[in-house]
Amino acid sequence: MKEVTESYVAANVESNVRKYWDAHNTYRKTRALRSGGRPWLFVDGPPYTTGYIHLGTAWNKILKDSILRYHSMTGKNIVERAGYDMHGLPIEVKVEEKLGFKNKADIEKHGVANFIEECREFALTHKDLMSDQFKNLGVWMDFDDPYQTVDSGYIEAAWYTLKRCEEEHMLERGSRVVNWCPRCGTAIADAEVEYWDETDPSIFVKFPIVGRDNEYLVIWTTTPWTLPANIAVAVGKDFVYAKVRAVKDGKTEDLWIAKDLAEQILKYGKYQDYSVLETKTGAELVGTKYTSPLEAQVPLQKQIEHRVVAADYVAMENTGMVHIAPGHGWDDYLVGLRENLPIVCPVDGNGNFTEEAGIFAGLYVKDEETNNKVIEALGPAMLAKRKITHRYGHCWRCKTPIIYRATSQWFLKAKDVRDKMLAEIANDVTWYPDWAGSARFHDWIEEARDWCISRQRYWGIPIPVWVCPVCNKYHVVGRYAELEELSGQKMTDPHRPYVDDITIPCECGGTMKRVPDIFDVWYDSGVASWATLRFPQQTEAFEKDWPAEFILEGQDQTRGWFYSQLALSTIAFGKAPYKSVLMHGFALDANGKKMSKSLGNVIAPEDVISQFGVDVLRQYILSASAPWDDLRFSMEGVKTTHRMFNVLWNVYRFPLPYMQLDNYTPAANAAGAWDPAVVEDHIAEFGREDRWLVSRVNSLAAQVTKEMEVCNLHRATRPIATFVLDELSRWYVQLVRPRMWLEEDSVSKKQAYDTMYYVLRRLLTILAPFAPHITEEMYQNLRLSGDVESVHMQDWFVGKADLIDSALEEEMEIVQEFDEAVANARQNGKRKGRWPVGEIVVATSSPKVADAISVMNDMCCDRANARSVKTVTGVWDRVEWTALPVMKAIGKQFGRDGPKVKAFIEESDGTVLKAALARDGKVAMERDGFAAELTEEHMVFEERMPENVFSSPLGEGSMVYVDVSLTPELESEGYAREVIRRIQEMRKQAGLAVDAKISCEVVVMDTRVAELVDRLHDLIADEVRAACLKIRSPEGKTCSCRAVTEPLLKTEWEIDDLKVSISIAQEN
Repeated sequence: MKEVTESYVAANVESNVRKYWDAHNTYRKTRALRSGGRPWLFVDGPPYTTGYIHLGTAWNKILKDSILRYHSMTGKNIVERAGYDMHGLPIEVKVEEKLGFKNKADIEKHGVANFIEECREFALTHKDLMSDQFKNLGVWMDFDDPYQTVDSGYIEAAWYTLKRCEEEHMLERGSRVVNWCPRCGTAIADAEVEYWDETDPSIFVKFPIVGRDNEYLVIWTTTPWTLPANIAVAVGKDFVYAKVRAVKDGKTEDLWIAKDLAEQILKYGKYQDYSVLETKTGAELVGTKYTSPLEAQVPLQKQIEHRVVAADYVAMENTGMVHIAPGHGWDDYLVGLRENLPIVCPVDGNGNFTEEAGIFAGLYVKDEETNNKVIEALGPAMLAKRKITHRYGHCWRCKTPIIYRATSQWFLKAKDVRDKMLAEIANDVTWYPDWAGSARFHDWIEEARDWCISRQRYWGIPIPVWVCPVCNKYHVVGRYAELEELSGQKMTDPHRPYVDDITIPCECGGTMKRVPDIFDVWYDSGVASWATLRFPQQTEAFEKDWPAEFILEGQDQTRGWFYSQLALSTIAFGKAPYKSVLMHGFALDANGKKMSKSLGNVIAPEDVISQFGVDVLRQYILSASAPWDDLRFSMEGVKTTHRMFNVLWNVYRFPLPYMQLDNYTPAANAAGAWDPAVVEDHIAEFGREDRWLVSRVNSLAAQVTKEMEVCNLHRATRPIATFVLDELSRWYVQLVRPRMWLEEDSVSKKQAYDTMYYVLRRLLTILAPFAPHITEEMYQNLRLSGDVESVHMQDWFVGKADLIDSALEEEMEIVQEFDEAVANARQNGKRKGRWPVGEIVVATSSPKVADAISVMNDMCCDRANARSVKTVTGVWDRVEWTALPVMKAIGKQFGRDGPKVKAFIEESDGTVLKAALARDGKVAMERDGFAAELTEEHMVFEERMPENVFSSPLGEGSMVYVDVSLTPELESEGYAREVIRRIQEMRKQAGLAVDAKISCEVVVMDTRVAELVDRLHDLIADEVRAACLKIRSPEGKTCSCRAVTEPLLKTEWEIDDLKVSISIAQEN
């Protein structure tokens, strides 16, 4: 062990440790060390390789790394690879931005092969960049051989899985309504739709009823652009609708509107009067035929037989009638299937109207002007136009408003395995927290629709389906060898456009070609748990290690990765792909707002790291909130955590110079490794504070272990900080410091060294998963020649029950509370802790408090710097009390006699009244012929302190009283302690070694005080290691020592307005 003189500089520590890990291949050696343990498969949820990581990504990886390090130290054989999602729109959009592309036409013009290679290069480059960022967070994963969705082996796993889906009859092709991004020109998943408020037109339109003059159905819509595709009107079958004769400007027309809504709608239309002619239920209106008011502008509408249908999602709002366009809405689509309605979708993949839309052909449907043109074309059919602000979906990557569009796609029949998926997550998966699975994820699965797995893009895993254009037969290819055998061609790259050139002869004589679609990226990542094991190309690891023991991702993945894995695994393998799942929250700013550049509240992890270090960021993130709660990131919290690390570093440094001076060597076993038995087997021989600290670190280990087993990382890390700050630094180090100064080879000092070394070694093991750098740095200095070469190779320490002394811990906790109470009372009395006091009294009714103060009386006296500490039961007899009447209770009980009771209480001796209540529970009174019995509800008491006595509460129901009166003896020691402190500070400023001897002259500018200080001449000399010490007043004789003739340092001090001049010099 070497003395450490440097302060804690995170950048230096972390850089040194990473260099050590790299030079010694520590990560690989640690994994190899545990290779004989129980396999524990972890699957890394793959981030998109789109750029720099953000705070949420950092939090995600820090959580994972801490858990993996913990389980590795418990002896498990961690099976893991870092993962990267390198396909899909996230990459394509970035490349399009780089190339200045606006849409898919630009890609086609550029060349699909060229675009694919641009995407590949972008993904690979940013993968390496992100790997470096993750390594800088201290994350230990296999970044040299990560699983990548672009790898040939990974893609084959995706193909294999689709083949299994086909074999299970779960794959189908068909035309359905899907979420569609018109800019990206592709279907997108429900999980890829982001919602925020948009303002749209809210219009009320009159649809003429067939065969009736001047009679209309009044519908409402917020998407006028869908009216060219109108097929039907939906009503609530049990709603009551009224036929009202409405009057405006002397003209009448008959309008069907929900009866309870009619008056408001007519006001929107500025009608002057109306009367109800008849009413019908929605069920009675079903079948009513009408015509489109746009049939002149959209010829397609003339060919449609429009009618009223019932739908259970119609709400009693607006008109109670909803226009139905099955080609532009999922609910409408389902109604269309049930009612056998035509599916009309006159909109192309770019979001423009096709020729079927008549006069609107070529218009972009989401332009505001397009809605205006539709409204204008409606002419007199428009009843009213308003505005509405509502939640509207947008593409998650390019932020373009989506549309719903009926297109031909490939689907997995997820609904058919919904019950199986629900059973799996309920019975075979453990969730942290439990409600993540039983509520949030359960609800998502319960409402899940069939999964559209096809995308009309370029950079992704090509869907391995070959279709014959002649007979329409299709074939799903599951393996590369199968494709080469069927086609007779060699496949060089499974990506587009290369795989598109491979054709398969069809038995009908036609030529099968691959469908142009690629997989949804959620399908890509959904196969990760078996693809990371290189299945199906290799089977041994899959058969041995799968399913995964654990996965961890953000709460948004209940709709994403948690679901895609479960759906594919349930279909392909009949079971869940994971055994336990931790769901974490979102990273927000300190006010709970989402971080965004526009708000200027983004905190980049690299900024925090450059200022405070990685370990501080890790510890703060892990302890700030429960993993599943949203993290409100606070720089003040980071600063507090940083202070804790500085304290930890100083505690680590504290014993080293003393240990080195005394040539202290920790006990070792025959192999040269540290042997904790010197403490554990002889703990009864150690001092009380030593036994307490050993007990506490074992209790801490047991507590952290318990919390880590259930993923309570916040409850695991917070007690570590409390232990470092309150128990190790502020308590034990203060208690043990005098023993370190002992010059002789005492047993007490040796036991203090053994205790500090034992606790530091145990603490480093406990803290290592969360703060891997600082613990490694300390370990490298503390470890013995036979110890394992990294703190992360140590076996996890669970704590030893036989070393935990709960009674001693409870007693010490009371003494610590006593210490704090004394400090508060001293502050109230303006008496600093260095100044001794004569007496402290603890008044308590608690036997535990009284016993603890009695058993540890010497420690109480020492910590309180008091000549004596005593306990009294109940109330201290030197305390006096003033009784105050409680008029609310008195008036309620005694009415007009209340003033007599009030006067009796105010004029009585409060101390006597309080004693009587404590003794008898009541007080008898008589005044002016009125007698009564009073209880504690009739009065309260205020304390009256004796002169120079100050108090502070101790826990619940106990009180500490400190007498700060000064005697000459106490004053002498108080000043002496002040002088000692100044000399010690000067030694430190002068850079003197711990054992260096000095000469010192102290000139006190007050003769009386100088004499008081000189009474403790020998105590001061011993404390500051002075070979020569002269204490005098200005009139006293000057010393001839070097402190006067050749001072190393001379400083003028003020001690409570008293001027003191101190000179020191080093003695040879």
